Amino acid sequence: QVQLVESGGGLVQAGGSLRLSCAASGNIFSTNAMGWFRQAPGKQRELVATITSGGSTDYADSVKGRFTISIDNAKNTVYLQMNSLKPEDTAVYYCNAEMVVSGTLDDYWGQGTQVTVSS
Repeated sequence: QVQLVESGGGLVQAGGSLRLSCAASGNIFSTNAMGWFRQAPGKQRELVATITSGGSTDYADSVKGRFTISIDNAKNTVYLQMNSLKPEDTAVYYCNAEMVVSGTLDDYWGQGTQVTVSS
């Protein structure tokens, strides 16, 4: 059984910062990539940022220059540092991991953490 546990969400004023963490645990053989997605009310889930185990990153245009994704491979943990937050960043943020578990490559999701940015 694999679990992704997110933490670090909350309420912050516009211009503020938050740091999200997501730790994966279980019978993990290897991790190809981890990332963050978000879903605002009434909208589709969208990619925020991804990072490979080798450190290659990709960001949504809307967060470039404000958010930074990083990974600790030894801990199977991914972080998202969010600076200069805007009200439009308000959403439930989901952690995602592409991992090999019991010989099978698959996608895994966390339960989500709420980020609310007030104006």
